[in-house]
Amino acid sequence: MLDPLSVLLYIHSLRAEVVMEDFRRLYLRLCKEGGIDPQESLLAQLQDSRAGRLDLSGQSLTVDTCSILARILHNDTVCTEVLLSDCMLSEEGVKLMLNSLCSNTTVKVLDLKGNNMRATGAEALGQVLMRNKVLRRLVLEWNALGMWEEGFSVFCEGLASSSSLSQLDLRNNQINHQGAAALCSALKRNSTLQDLDLRWNNIGLLGGRSLLEAMQQNRTLMRLEMAGNNIPSDTLRAIEQSMSHNVDRQSTLRESRSRTQVLSKEIQILKEEKSRQVSSSAAFSHDVWGPLLATVCNWYLSLMDTIDRQKDEMGRSSRNSSVRLGQLQEALSEQKSSVNSLTAKLLKRSVRSCVRLQMMEAALALAEQKARDLNELLTRVKLEKNELRERHAREIKKEQELEDSERRCKAQQDQIFELKQELANSTAELKLRLAQTEERLELEKRRSKQTLEDLDTLRQKEVDHLTRHQEDSERALQERILKLEGQRIQLEEELSRVRSSLVTERAQAQEELGKVRAQVRLEEQQHVSSLEEKLRAVRQSRDESQNHCTQQKQSIAELQGRVGQQSIEIDALRRHIQELQQDLAGKEQQKLAELSRVRVELQEQIGHLQADQAAQGSLKEKMAALQRENKALSVSHREALLDKDSEISSLLERLRIRESEIQRMRDDEAQRATFLQNAVLSFVQSSPRAHCTPQK
Repeated sequence: MLDPLSVLLYIHSLRAEVVMEDFRRLYLRLCKEGGIDPQESLLAQLQDSRAGRLDLSGQSLTVDTCSILARILHNDTVCTEVLLSDCMLSEEGVKLMLNSLCSNTTVKVLDLKGNNMRATGAEALGQVLMRNKVLRRLVLEWNALGMWEEGFSVFCEGLASSSSLSQLDLRNNQINHQGAAALCSALKRNSTLQDLDLRWNNIGLLGGRSLLEAMQQNRTLMRLEMAGNNIPSDTLRAIEQSMSHNVDRQSTLRESRSRTQVLSKEIQILKEEKSRQVSSSAAFSHDVWGPLLATVCNWYLSLMDTIDRQKDEMGRSSRNSSVRLGQLQEALSEQKSSVNSLTAKLLKRSVRSCVRLQMMEAALALAEQKARDLNELLTRVKLEKNELRERHAREIKKEQELEDSERRCKAQQDQIFELKQELANSTAELKLRLAQTEERLELEKRRSKQTLEDLDTLRQKEVDHLTRHQEDSERALQERILKLEGQRIQLEEELSRVRSSLVTERAQAQEELGKVRAQVRLEEQQHVSSLEEKLRAVRQSRDESQNHCTQQKQSIAELQGRVGQQSIEIDALRRHIQELQQDLAGKEQQKLAELSRVRVELQEQIGHLQADQAAQGSLKEKMAALQRENKALSVSHREALLDKDSEISSLLERLRIRESEIQRMRDDEAQRATFLQNAVLSFVQSSPRAHCTPQK
């Protein structure tokens, strides 16, 4: 039996080949209609591309080719990734491609790395972000978008209104503090972006402060890369702290959503089991689903009872706190009244007795202490009441989340109905394929029967032909015998004249006659044996055809058995897919750990480079000081000027050597970063998710 996963992978590969072949045919047809010569390199790239991914990286695309591709992508429903990195597209080509993506509903990844885009391209990108509702990832590395302020402002406006973009790569785009301000204005209004890469730009201190202010309002951005922008470390730490708050908030939301999903799944399982219990037999439902249904019902009822008890406890505690607060207020008022009365008595009797006055003052101090204690107790009670109110508000929020989860359960029920519909469609498709297989089997039966009939007819014809041939040979032999008899008569007539020669010729004739008869018999035997061999071959082919028919019947029985086991195999396949997803999550964690390690190494190397740059700056300052000193002493010290010139030239030579070393180190670091990036990309592409994406 075939492995279901291998069958699905094979079907997916066939579908991918068909999809890309259709894309290639459409490209050729549009080129022919427009009178444009198709690019051979583009055709070869389309031949090698997999389904759903239009990879044209490194291709030199003309404006005509871009117009054809734009027409295809305008209504395309297949491609989910469009990779146009390092294509050096012209302004017109970029505009055509991006305008076609404004109305596209399937492209989720767009890579425009290294295309030297200008203001027109930036404005077109802004329109794409405003109008496209499905784009998730946008790569704009090495495009110098920050040089065009108006175009970059339009791009930022599009980013602010985008409702789908979650990843944006703006590395090496020469973004200054003004561009950073526009970008921050967009981040304050954007609610979907989660990953932003701004490494190796010119944001500076002002741009860093703008980003920090934007992060105070943004609640969705969880990853922001800012290396190589001359931003102070304290600002970077503040930005990282804001991102950590966002990460904690998103993790809390994910946890609540996961709990809601678990609850909705359990409720859905309860409903499904209830429906299955109604549709299935009474014994099976009682033995299998009855305990599960009772368990889930008890859990749900216990959950609702727990919520009700918490509500009652909160109400009782709030009532008790209010009663206790009233009692404390009454006690405080009584203490105040007693203190006032004591004070009045002390004032009346102060002249009479100083000792009594001191005692009353001590009593007054004690009363004031009690009053302060009561005030503190009242404050604590108020704080407890506020905490109870907050707890009550959180419980109300949980109830609202429960209602939201119930609404989501209804939506998931609709999705399950759609999945059931798809399962019914796939079952109908399998039945249709089975019917087609049976039709092909009947056709093969008819063909084998026709072949047997043809073989029988051919055998009968060959037997008739051999019979006729044998009769013809017998007639020829009889005629030859008659001729020999005539020759014998002639020889007898000439016997009287040439007896000696007649005896010799007669012996020769008899000898020749024996040879001829033996040869004829041998030929007949050989011919009969060959006919028997042909007859055996025909019978053997007939037996083989019958065996083939039997095997076809057995294969039909096996196919019916496979159709019966299809549901079990689908369940096994789903479990296998879940295991693959778990493995993928583990590999993603490993990838994140590797990326963090690489990031730390790069930051260390960047620190070394910055130290070298600081040393270079000190050398430049020394050179400037020497030049100023040279100018001050140029009139009176010509000879000293020559010495200083020689010293400056040596310093310049050392500076040039140091700059060349720094440049070489930068090139090495850039090459190493490229190697690391390629290694990470290859690792990601080699993960099981790259091979199991069709399930998505």
